[in-house]
Amino acid sequence: MHIEQFTHWSGELGREMLLKRYGHSGMPIVVFPSSGGTHSEYYDFGMIDVCHDFIESGKVQFFSLTSIDGESWLHDSKPAHDRALAHQAYDRYIISEAIPFIKHKTGWFDPMMTTGCSMGAYHALNFLLRHPDVFQTTVALSGVYDVRFFSGDYGNDPLVYENSPSDYIWNQNDGWFIDRYRSADIIICTGLGDWEQDGLPSYFTLKEAFKEKQIPAWFDEWGEDVSHDWVWWRSQMPHYLGKLFS
Repeated sequence: MHIEQFTHWSGELGREMLLKRYGHSGMPIVVFPSSGGTHSEYYDFGMIDVCHDFIESGKVQFFSLTSIDGESWLHDSKPAHDRALAHQAYDRYIISEAIPFIKHKTGWFDPMMTTGCSMGAYHALNFLLRHPDVFQTTVALSGVYDVRFFSGDYGNDPLVYENSPSDYIWNQNDGWFIDRYRSADIIICTGLGDWEQDGLPSYFTLKEAFKEKQIPAWFDEWGEDVSHDWVWWRSQMPHYLGKLFS
């Protein structure tokens, strides 16, 4: 398998950012780490191994990114607005720096895919919903999609609201966005077992909103024996890649 590690300077974040590439061709899949995870986490927990066949056949290539969650949503001493400001800088890094870097390395100029587990699932869905011209596919596994879970009640702060998918999706009536959502491949999965309870309220809120707005998406519940853990994510990811790229 072709593996590369890169570092590139982010003017938006004022630092070097690490990312790893797994694969040689196919649709780029942008991987966001879980809470506290690194750009190597996806490989370290066996996710690349279970997706080996899709990578080696040239259907997909993974780019696992660095997060700054510890400076944004997971920074407990910051008020919600300041966390959102930090996240907005990360958003600018992804869209104006990381994605052009990936395009340069791959020659892929069509919309890409996002994925992630836990905190990474939040990012995977949020980035597709905010930038459906950049991303057309997502597989979000065991996420929490209401930023109140991270930051607490944010009042009427628009910057926080605009990054809380289970909130803003209800008021998204712009035809440009809705049309792109309807043509995207959106897969949102959760277990119903241990440690999955935190994400279930926002999961079911999203499911209701997507149904009301007639946005096709696959909301998939895996049962009460399925926990919030890598052992299940290693089963889920190749399952969904098989549906998308068979």
